[in-house]
Amino acid sequence: MFTINQHHWLEGVKHVPSPFYDEREDEDDISLLVIHNISLPPGQFGGPYIEQLFTGQLDPAVHPYFTLIHKFRVSAHCLIRRNGDIIQFVPFNGRAWHAGFSQFAGRDKCNDYSIGIELEGTDTLPYTSAQYKTLSALSRVLMVHYPRIDSGRITGHEFIAPGRKTDPGLAFDWFAYKSSL
Repeated sequence: MFTINQHHWLEGVKHVPSPFYDEREDEDDISLLVIHNISLPPGQFGGPYIEQLFTGQLDPAVHPYFTLIHKFRVSAHCLIRRNGDIIQFVPFNGRAWHAGFSQFAGRDKCNDYSIGIELEGTDTLPYTSAQYKTLSALSRVLMVHYPRIDSGRITGHEFIAPGRKTDPGLAFDWFAYKSSL
């Protein structure tokens, strides 16, 4: 379904390059997949706002919530929309700015060694079957391309930044997702 090209971009998906990433110290260290959620404005789906946030073009005049976040310098490697479409913002060998202060298995700074995938959604609303299908297919491709990522090294933002983050939330079906891998 998907392939990763020599520049570490997915073939056949929409690319919207983000300026909010940098180079990794060690590309061979990629060993964690982090699942997130996002909706902008909160609880609303569709529209250009996630892309605008991840590219530094979010207009604070469009919605009151945007006045709080429009200067954030954040990104993820990919976003999976409600219909299952993927938008890639950062090449996988780049360090996206998605995890913030974080720790996994006793190691800090998850951005250094992880890939971040955002699902368009909220903690409390069910994700779509199209999103699970795409996420599973993408995860399998990443696990082949980056063999240090296995099912035990796939986690949610809530687990690497407890008390600070809650996504992908209670609505995410970890059992169904991990069973699909």
